[in-house]
Amino acid sequence: MAETVNDVRHTIEQAKDSLTVRRVFGEPYEKNGVTVIPAARVQGAAGGGGGEGPEGEGKGNGSGFGLNARPAGAYVIRGDEVDWRPAVDPSKVIIGAALVAVAALMVARTAIKLRAPHAR
Repeated sequence: MAETVNDVRHTIEQAKDSLTVRRVFGEPYEKNGVTVIPAARVQGAAGGGGGEGPEGEGKGNGSGFGLNARPAGAYVIRGDEVDWRPAVDPSKVIIGAALVAVAALMVARTAIKLRAPHAR
């Protein structure tokens, strides 16, 4: 059982080490007097568990960790000015455009049906 607790603690320590500010903000780089600091959205989770059958028969344990990082944007520094430039996710732009197109087609179809003379 102590081994299971140590495995879980080890997994949690790895998770804590992974979820630091260094994962959110990248190394700043500078060119022509402009400094860019990239930023990411980071999410993570860790867990673990263990067990033992009645009267000490059969043992089991496990632990795991997951990490997800996506670009969020960048801070752009020029002299005394700091600007935030958000990252654009192309897949979200495409999905948004498709939803707008479907909605426009539905509205157009309804408008055409309302204007058409009723057949008797």
